[in-house]
Amino acid sequence: MDITVKVTDRDGVVHEVLAPTDMAMNIMELCRSYELAPEGTIGVCGGMAMCASCQCYVLNDVALPPMEADEEAMLSEAFYVKPNSRLGCQIAITEDLNGLEIELAPES
Repeated sequence: MDITVKVTDRDGVVHEVLAPTDMAMNIMELCRSYELAPEGTIGVCGGMAMCASCQCYVLNDVALPPMEADEEAMLSEAFYVKPNSRLGCQIAITEDLNGLEIELAPES
């Protein structure tokens, strides 16, 4: 089953994309697969929560998995962090995320 996710890229353009729930993908990988950020500017660490290149702002009230300690630690050191910041690599795509709206944080 596919869900719909709205992603606002770093140029302010909104993309409504379909995300498969059966491929064990995360939000960072989804953004890379649709090329919503230039190559080499998102998912630099490969999804290990060791960089903040996939930081995004959650724009609506969709239930997300709770933040783990390594994600919190990375966000505590990142630039442009807001109360609604999350690392895209730490948000697995599930049916619960249907309708999620995010905005990619600026490059640091």
